[in-house]
Amino acid sequence: MTKNKQILVITSTFPRWQGDKEPPFVYELSQRLAQHYTVHILAPHAEGAALTEQFNNLRVTRFRYFFTKYQTLAYGGGILPNLKQNRWRYLLVPFFIIAEWFALVRLLRQEKFDLIHAHWLVPQGLVALLAAAFFKKSPPILCTSHGGDLFGLQGKLFKKLKQFVLKRSTALTVVSHTMQETALSLGAEAAKIQVIPMGVDLINQFVPTPTTQRENALLFVGRLVEKKGLHYLLAALPLIIKQHSNVTLTIAGSGTDESKLKKQVIDLELNQYVKFLGAVENEQLPVLYQSSEIVIFPSIIATDGDREGFGLVLVEALGCECAVAASDLPAMQDILTDNENALIFKQKNSQDLAEKVNQLLSNRQLCLSLGKRGRQNMLERYDWEIITEKYRLLMTVQKYFSL
Repeated sequence: MTKNKQILVITSTFPRWQGDKEPPFVYELSQRLAQHYTVHILAPHAEGAALTEQFNNLRVTRFRYFFTKYQTLAYGGGILPNLKQNRWRYLLVPFFIIAEWFALVRLLRQEKFDLIHAHWLVPQGLVALLAAAFFKKSPPILCTSHGGDLFGLQGKLFKKLKQFVLKRSTALTVVSHTMQETALSLGAEAAKIQVIPMGVDLINQFVPTPTTQRENALLFVGRLVEKKGLHYLLAALPLIIKQHSNVTLTIAGSGTDESKLKKQVIDLELNQYVKFLGAVENEQLPVLYQSSEIVIFPSIIATDGDREGFGLVLVEALGCECAVAASDLPAMQDILTDNENALIFKQKNSQDLAEKVNQLLSNRQLCLSLGKRGRQNMLERYDWEIITEKYRLLMTVQKYFSL
């Protein structure tokens, strides 16, 4: 038994309370690892969240980094989008890093951890390494990059910081092979980096239902930020409506571009076709997928270089046997094969997007076959049980860790 072994997970994305709408992937992985290890979470505090609590099987400590009402750097879309939305938030960054460092050092002094698992190279991976340097003997550090930290932080300083973390972490995981190539180009050692994506509950949660009517229902799920490419989907919608006048588009998500996107809908006179739901609780997502015929994933490489590291929305949608149309972003190649489990269109190309969606809307049998093949593909590769076991195997490699 390894239950007495302790993992300290450091993250900037974690549910602030039960039923929170924040992305749950760090929680889901940690909760499953807690069946085998004692897992302690260190995350930033936010207004309305407890400073310490038992969150199901996880012990959670949240660190304050400024006056409570002004702690707006994390959550609500993530650190990078929040910085883009309000440049004044850059003033919070040093307070965040210092507070996280002090909180981590305090925990390392209080308890003996066998492993630190830092999610994101910067700031968590950087903070973990700086805290470890404070001790003669510190736990090994596993750092996981999810995409935005690797692709979105540009400039010489950020490049140096990323290289510092990549070269000095005990081991690394990234969520796609495209990210692995980027990490290797920055100097990461091939021997200590593995591709392990986040997972999806494809057995109990994201499952198909044969009784729901889906016809002509389009769905977008994701944060309303530039790299998600939603404005290209909205630009394509008039071309789709020309062939399928009874189509509807549901948009689930919130983010810094929300007002801009709503204005685009008004300008294109699409109000009767488009519905913005805002952020949706994670427990409600399967119902959305199950009541939709086609899920569209128009992600792009943003102007600052930020892009998807992996598309969990794709896995969720295919798990529910939805037909999927997605952009040709490199990271998507791990998940999708054109005409096998999805139709692929050129990123930033609304014409191509519309053609692929119209092809699906005109061919119900194609939608069904893509969805069924897609679910089988996802079950074989991305269910949480498979992903958790990969992390357990990594964590028991004696070369790296003491677990």
